[in-house]
Amino acid sequence: MSKNLYIAAAEAEAGKSMIILGIMDFLSSHIDKIGFFRPIVRSGEVMDNHIRLISSRYNLDFEYASMYGLTSNEMLDFHQTGDTEGVYTSILDKYKLLEQRCDFILVEGSDFRSHLSTYEIDFNLRVANNLGCPIITIVSGFNKDISEVSESIQIMRRILAREKCIQLGTIVNRAQKDDVESIRHILQKGMPESGVNCVIPEEPSLQKLTMRQIKDAINAKQLYGDKDSLSYDVVDFKVAAMNIDNVLNHLSEGTLIITPGDRLDVLMGLSLTLLSDNYPKIAGILLTCGFEPANNFKQLIYGLKKLPIAILSVDSDTFTAAAAVNNVRPLLLPENEQRIATALGLFEKHVNIKELAKKITIARSNVVTPVMFEYELFNRAKQNRKHIVLPEGNDDRVLRAASILLRRNVVDLTILGNEEEILTRAAALHINLAGAFIIDPYDNDLIGEYATEYFRLRKHKGISKEAAKELMYDVSYLGTMMVHKGHADGMVSGAAHTTQHTIRPAFEIIKTKPGISIVSSSFLMCLEDRVLVYGDCAINPNPDARQLADIAISSAKTASMFGIEPRIAMLSYSTGSSGKGKEVEKVREATEIVKRLRPDLKIEGPIQYDAAIDASVAKTKMPNSEVAGKATIFIFPDLNTGNNTYKAVQRSANAVAIGPVLQGLNKPVNDLSRGCLVTDIVNTVVITAIQAQEQ
Repeated sequence: MSKNLYIAAAEAEAGKSMIILGIMDFLSSHIDKIGFFRPIVRSGEVMDNHIRLISSRYNLDFEYASMYGLTSNEMLDFHQTGDTEGVYTSILDKYKLLEQRCDFILVEGSDFRSHLSTYEIDFNLRVANNLGCPIITIVSGFNKDISEVSESIQIMRRILAREKCIQLGTIVNRAQKDDVESIRHILQKGMPESGVNCVIPEEPSLQKLTMRQIKDAINAKQLYGDKDSLSYDVVDFKVAAMNIDNVLNHLSEGTLIITPGDRLDVLMGLSLTLLSDNYPKIAGILLTCGFEPANNFKQLIYGLKKLPIAILSVDSDTFTAAAAVNNVRPLLLPENEQRIATALGLFEKHVNIKELAKKITIARSNVVTPVMFEYELFNRAKQNRKHIVLPEGNDDRVLRAASILLRRNVVDLTILGNEEEILTRAAALHINLAGAFIIDPYDNDLIGEYATEYFRLRKHKGISKEAAKELMYDVSYLGTMMVHKGHADGMVSGAAHTTQHTIRPAFEIIKTKPGISIVSSSFLMCLEDRVLVYGDCAINPNPDARQLADIAISSAKTASMFGIEPRIAMLSYSTGSSGKGKEVEKVREATEIVKRLRPDLKIEGPIQYDAAIDASVAKTKMPNSEVAGKATIFIFPDLNTGNNTYKAVQRSANAVAIGPVLQGLNKPVNDLSRGCLVTDIVNTVVITAIQAQEQ
């Protein structure tokens, strides 16, 4: 059993970064103080791309210099002086310093792109042995038939045996899809006792360049486009040296057009194609020769609706720029959530990570980081996939989130909106919605059935059949009725609608659970080392004592649903019996109601926030309390206090706030903030799926 792991590729182009990402995603969900180390990097000044990916995505708090052993130049200096052993000693020294700060270290071997290449495997295996690391080797299946892959596997195993390495398994990556099963049998036959013997098929989208990779690799300047436009895939590139009429005949989806910066005709024509449904959507434009568009063109393009494109500029001539682009290699970058989602989805589908866990020491930490919590959410959602409806198919953030969820294979999705418009917009955003169901609110077979059901539910309120049918054209009502009728398991909306617009149909159709007097909300607040529940911070302005008690009980159920032991703090401006006044009495009464209705719950109130969360304060103010100093659920007396507090904690503590999670409904419907990010939508959909599992 080991507290480290070494990942080494047997050759170039093996797709090692995807394997590293997948294993790191799993490890970071179980281990608090996890480190990442590379024995050799190209530069000590420019951060290694793989270190940047892992460090950024998993919030590793280590300085760059501590995460690698040597630079290429430092290693070359050792070899030139004949001090080969000094290479391994220096790497071990740096590793040991990092080891003192970590519970587990994932080590990634070198890249086959330097003077090391002639003896790279031997180098990596010797480093692994020196560091005391068991090893997983990666064999490339790219452009190989079964016999060639088999030979590579056997050669690698012989080398590992010769070097007496502790081998945990072999992953064949980038295999031809038709050969996956045959290669898997070869792996199992050769080493059935190994923990990880897996085959991952080639995924062409992971080998495409992005506009960001090209921009960074050739040091281009971005003249137009947002950060999302830099994540667009580049399928190929073309030099536009002809007039615009001929250029238009050679466009294809995902093309990068390289043209001199003074070709205004080409720029104008390409810009117009982005507004037309008759032309494929190019990935970007690279302007050469140091020419930038005239001010009139800039004024024109910035006055248009935001175009889905990145326009870059370089000083070099067109030939030199094209040659530079041709030499750029594909990379996984932390900014490209779509690409990362694809990589993780592929890894999780084909790699038996549980077998790996049996072979290495993973002591689950008592600390729960945001990364750990989000991983567990995704994992739980996948165990029993649910169907979630997204009513706001006209919002780009919703479409991007849907693409990520589909790539990660987390949930089934229905998106409401005109199918042609949604797919056209998805193409413009360079995202793939394959696998999603799309329902047009104005053209579907459900309206009649849904209108009849809504009329049945609301006729006592004076609703007419005609009005009921008209309401079913509203996406919030249509989505909610899908959930009510069991055609979807949950709904997430609110990115483009008010909270009232989102939840009113739920009140009318889905309604509250028996015994619950009020629908409320809670936020899952992911702090640096734990997850807390805040309620109610989004729905009820000034709940009375009974309603406050229901909010506490509902929040306890939410906490338990997500693995948080309920210890409820009923917050007020005073602690215990010291305070008097109407607001304190409301909290005191609510606390007593909870104790009467749910004597099994640990609850304290009224209590101040500091006494609820800080053990040293609790020792003074409430020394004998089961909750004070270790509360996990914080119930605020009113919306003003709750909403301001959660936002203050979110910003000042750099916490991840997931929610609001609606509580008390018979089926899950969740509301988004109109300022939400794509990540917020993804997390809320996963939360909703887990709520549906618990129904």
